[in-house]
Amino acid sequence: MATPQLSPGILVREVDLTVGRADNVLQNNGAIAGPFSLGPVSEATDITTEEELIEVFGQPISTDRHYEYWMTASSFLSYGGRLKVVRVDGANLNNANAGVGIASTSLKIKNFDDYNANYSSATDFYYSAKNPGTYLNGLKVATIDDFGDQVIGISTISPGTSNLKVGFGVTMALSGTEAGVGTTKTVDGFLKGIITGVTTDSTNGDSSIVVKVVSRVSGAGTETPIDYVQSDPLKSFVSGSTIIPVNNAGINTGKGINVFAGAAGTVTDWYDGQTLGLSNATIFWKEIAPKPISSQYVTDRSGKGDGMHVVVVDDTGSVTGIKGNILEKNTFMSKASDTVSALASPERTYYKDYLSMGSKYLYAGGNVSAAADVFHGTSPVATGFSTAFTPFTTAQGLFGQEAQDVTFSAVGNKTYSLTNGKDYSGTDNTGMSASLGDITSGYELFSNRDEIEVNFLLMGPGCTTEAESQAKANKLISIANLRKDCVACISPHRNNVVDVSSTTDQTNNIISFFSSLSSSSFAFFDSGYKYTYDRFNNQFRYIPTNGDIAGLMVRTEIDQFPWYSPAGQQRGVLNNAIKLAYNPNKAQRDSLYEARVNSIVTLSGTGTVLYGDRTGLTFASAFDRINVRRLFLTVEKALEGLANEQLFEFNDEITRSSFTNAVEPYLRDVQAKRGLYDFRVICDSSNNTPEVVDNNEFRADIFLKPTKAINYVTLTFVATRTGVAFDEVTGRV
Repeated sequence: MATPQLSPGILVREVDLTVGRADNVLQNNGAIAGPFSLGPVSEATDITTEEELIEVFGQPISTDRHYEYWMTASSFLSYGGRLKVVRVDGANLNNANAGVGIASTSLKIKNFDDYNANYSSATDFYYSAKNPGTYLNGLKVATIDDFGDQVIGISTISPGTSNLKVGFGVTMALSGTEAGVGTTKTVDGFLKGIITGVTTDSTNGDSSIVVKVVSRVSGAGTETPIDYVQSDPLKSFVSGSTIIPVNNAGINTGKGINVFAGAAGTVTDWYDGQTLGLSNATIFWKEIAPKPISSQYVTDRSGKGDGMHVVVVDDTGSVTGIKGNILEKNTFMSKASDTVSALASPERTYYKDYLSMGSKYLYAGGNVSAAADVFHGTSPVATGFSTAFTPFTTAQGLFGQEAQDVTFSAVGNKTYSLTNGKDYSGTDNTGMSASLGDITSGYELFSNRDEIEVNFLLMGPGCTTEAESQAKANKLISIANLRKDCVACISPHRNNVVDVSSTTDQTNNIISFFSSLSSSSFAFFDSGYKYTYDRFNNQFRYIPTNGDIAGLMVRTEIDQFPWYSPAGQQRGVLNNAIKLAYNPNKAQRDSLYEARVNSIVTLSGTGTVLYGDRTGLTFASAFDRINVRRLFLTVEKALEGLANEQLFEFNDEITRSSFTNAVEPYLRDVQAKRGLYDFRVICDSSNNTPEVVDNNEFRADIFLKPTKAINYVTLTFVATRTGVAFDEVTGRV
């Protein structure tokens, strides 16, 4: 109601009918499922550029026609669309991994969700490649952690080096003096440590064993961890059990006591002197990052010793082409399972969480609690070594505990080789042949329209046989029919057109192939395989054109609107097509068009062009043209959103008027953009009768006359001939 005016004047009112307006909501999302060398398995990943495709799913492999999947995806992206890629599963796929003993030959972690559900607490591997396949075989994972970093050099006569192993534990009986202020007394007990290096002097048979000090055990059995202090001098053992300090300082026992005797020796700082243990390069940890230290989170909770670094290295050069190239540095992570970067931060720094969420290459499996078995068990038999060795207790902190009051055990400097990754072939050789069942299962991930937005289903290449290719095509059509919001783009079987010398045979082959496919307006069939350049493998290849066809529809929507035809010289020119495997003449194009197949032709002076816009319907209808199908997909999607807003509202004149006032401006806009000849929206008491209202329903009848269509079409939607007035038919709906 207008505000009453009490004196002469002009009242200006605004009525906003744009609230709840409808807009075009198609997103130009393509979808493809196939075998790839990298990437998560059985999971849809959004890709927007060829660079992202390489980053996530690797480069095209020159075997088993894998390149057809990859280059179909790349072709689609070149037109400006977004692509959802599913790397399909395979019975033989395995992740390269470093096992607790020998790398597992049957480890398959499909994706992040699979890891969290089934493998985050696994005990049969320490580290795994993030994706199955041979591609990451040969990577090395170098780790180093935080604990007592004093180094002892133990020199013995004929220690039996064959029994010594880097990473094993040792104890050393102490017989020396304890130096306090003005006092001197004997100290007995043991130093415990980790062997980090063994060298042999072939001249006199002497060996030098480098040990990282972990703790000191008193004669009474009390064990004290030895903390590293950056400014502490370094120490060495010489001649049996004599303790020799460096620079006349002793080993800090953690009690303010220095143990020493004899003259100073020379040793290298443990952290700075450690390498990554690679086959083809010598890289020192000091070149990677400062020494790992106890995190603030753990320190605040009276814990210590949780810091660690993990570095991924291309040891063989299989990934980057450069042996020893560092792929990834994951530094200052924590062994404590509850650690975050700061007290108020959600960022997890527990190494398993950190790697699973942030690493491109790694998952972590079993916590290295087996370190107690590695270097806290019985020490190797050697002169001057104790055969008895007391293992660390749980209270001393195995990996994966919470931070409170825990001192975490040390592993030292360790290197793991990732092996036993396998591709679809089930061998260590690159093989990309996936089964029909695996491929169709991959496409099943696109079947639920409520979960995933898809506008185009890209077939990519066919399968090994024509029958399998037809089965794959029909699967895509069935998904499109189920969703009713996308178009399945289908190319013929490769052997129908590639390396077939007779164009007559090619024509007959294509017609035969498509004759067995289902009738659907949600499908689009093309005749093409194009010849294009594969720069990754430096060769020219034939690839299917269904990625291009979907790309043309994307480009049409970007440049014009989805209800424009993607065919013809204005909008139908294909990208990067050197030639075609099959270039039909006019008579052959006529035969193909009758069989629902849209020809792709190379025209002099024009390029390679899509010459048809039929859908896969077997009968005449307005929906046998792709521009009409795309028009209705666009309108239906837009108005579906408006209809959702009416749920749980009252079915009265206000709601009906509101809906009509939102729909009609949108349809007028489509009409102005040449998508419609005319339209009518009926949403009133004539179709919302008392019976409809009592049944908790809400009805709107939307009549559309699509441009250049032979028939009028209903969308609940009614199709009539052009000359028929709406008043003559509205009562019959």
